[in-house]
Amino acid sequence: MLEPIRVLHVLGATNIGGAESRIMDMYRNIDKKNVQFDFLVHTDKECFFNREIRELGGHIYSVPRFKVYNYVAYKKALEAFFDAHSEFKAVHGHMTSTAAIYLPIAKKAGIPMTIAHARSAGVDKGIKGELTKWLRKPLPDRTDYCFACSRIAGEAVFGESSVKSGKVKVIPNAIETHKFQYDKAIRDEVRSSLGLQDAYVIGHVGRFHYAKNHEFLIEIFAEIKKQKENAVLLLLGDGSLMTDVKEQVKRLGLEKSVIFMGNQTEVAKFYHAMDYLVFPSRFEGMPGTIVEAQAAGLPSLISNTITGEVKVTELVQFAPLQETPKEWADKVCAYKGQERHSRVDELGSAGFDVKTQVKWYERFYTKGLL
Repeated sequence: MLEPIRVLHVLGATNIGGAESRIMDMYRNIDKKNVQFDFLVHTDKECFFNREIRELGGHIYSVPRFKVYNYVAYKKALEAFFDAHSEFKAVHGHMTSTAAIYLPIAKKAGIPMTIAHARSAGVDKGIKGELTKWLRKPLPDRTDYCFACSRIAGEAVFGESSVKSGKVKVIPNAIETHKFQYDKAIRDEVRSSLGLQDAYVIGHVGRFHYAKNHEFLIEIFAEIKKQKENAVLLLLGDGSLMTDVKEQVKRLGLEKSVIFMGNQTEVAKFYHAMDYLVFPSRFEGMPGTIVEAQAAGLPSLISNTITGEVKVTELVQFAPLQETPKEWADKVCAYKGQERHSRVDELGSAGFDVKTQVKWYERFYTKGLL
């Protein structure tokens, strides 16, 4: 019996996040008799998905985190790794900030196929963000394939000329759509467990990071609260800025109306419990949260900085970040509501179902066919 080919996915860590969740969706559904995933991460800490990865037959390797000043040590660590592990058919790099370093090293070590995958359409503010842009500049010439979750993500990471020339292939972030099929019984169960039976539940799913713009979200919710006394904000996710957001909530006297849920293994059921999702990100590649919300039939108001490719149904509406929190709140509160039902079929037809997409990836990894 032939052994499956092995594909190495390169990430910062295997914690809950947009890219990580989408890769895991694909990993669960891919035919592991043909394709097996392994992971190279930039941490030695035990991460959220590690146990599941091992149960699925994957290996997890680690290298030191890149810190600029350790460039030589970082490069040597990668050279040593790929010298010892040349068994991979492909190296699929989702961490594009240093992909121009590790992908050529993998290629030199004899890996047949290298892929850089753009998952975000922006960078952190300040020097870190500018450095990321500089590190990415040579990337289109240092990888065999350029993938992006949306056109704007491709332009942000690989440049407009690479997208226009056709060098970048756009592949939407697909999800396990069936998991988000709306279920009123689950909605009632979750709302009851949280004491939200009579609440108007505003939701947000995302890590506490500069890109997600939680500080503006809290300001919007404060305005919603003025119009709907029974409004509650349900926040799913974790991250370095959570403490700052909690302090903002306290300053505004909203402690009893904002629930911090942290990371959740069963995210789908919380979409059922929500009445409206607000997502004022500064930048995104292709937010899985909005795809998931539509699958669950949940209306959403999102920033117009986000690609229009994510709008598959009329449930998604856009608003400028230049508008005031009250203007955003007015749009949310003006929503009249409609009978709730899932949009799984529409999302599948638009290419967002992982069961269909994974078949394309199997052909690509095994035969190199785009």
